[in-house]
Amino acid sequence: MTARYQSPTRTARSANTAVRWLAELGISIAGTRVLRVRGRKTGKLRPAVVNLLTVDGVDYVVSPRGDTQWARNVRAAGAVAIGPRRRSKNAMVSELADDAKPKVLSRYLAKWYWQVKGYVGGLTPQSGDDELRAAAPTIPAFALGKADC
Repeated sequence: MTARYQSPTRTARSANTAVRWLAELGISIAGTRVLRVRGRKTGKLRPAVVNLLTVDGVDYVVSPRGDTQWARNVRAAGAVAIGPRRRSKNAMVSELADDAKPKVLSRYLAKWYWQVKGYVGGLTPQSGDDELRAAAPTIPAFALGKADC
């Protein structure tokens, strides 16, 4: 995977904190959820606000900013908790191969382009499969599955 990371501005960090706080209470803004994953170094649960996308009955999370801390933690941990703190559900995760990403990225952009347009390397909801495939190595995407517990 080609490492790309676009750090959020101070305003974006503040907005993410507010949206995460609401999501922790169970209030979803345009499909947001709180994803909690164990940190690679500390082992502590780290929260991140994500957009949960469902395609053909499978839930996905996408990191439009690239190889973020939460994406690296998910990759290392292989499992996450998602949802409000009191009603969160554990899920196993598997990273999508680049060839499988265009379908998911297309749906993701169709739903949240208004929110992520500055982070997806020039992609739009009208981007073709070739453009999506070219950008796929720089945008981590994960499928959520049932936890083994």
